[in-house]
Amino acid sequence: MDDSKVVGGKVKKPGKRGRKPAKIDLKAKLERSRQSARECRARKKLRYQYLEELVSSRERAICALREELEMYKQWCMAMDQGKIPSEIKALLTGEEQGKAQHNSTKLAKTGKTEANSSNP
Repeated sequence: MDDSKVVGGKVKKPGKRGRKPAKIDLKAKLERSRQSARECRARKKLRYQYLEELVSSRERAICALREELEMYKQWCMAMDQGKIPSEIKALLTGEEQGKAQHNSTKLAKTGKTEANSSNP
């Protein structure tokens, strides 16, 4: 009697299940593996370069923010002593000038549109 089994009306033969591996040249397989490893190392190197650039840009941003915070602390200390820092004065006068220019351009634009609408 042979080793085949009948399961659910089908004859099954013993042995390994699934696809049989193709006869692949071992040298070609080894070369593909090496190439894959080279590509993986290259991707890893690029990823680390990207992350290092990201970290350095964030560190620069942190330094800039710390300097800005220190500047604001100095301003607050000066204002607590009753002094108004020149930078704040410049900001305030700049805002006032900006508002005045904005209002004057608004008036000029409305004047032009009214003049254009009155002329047929």
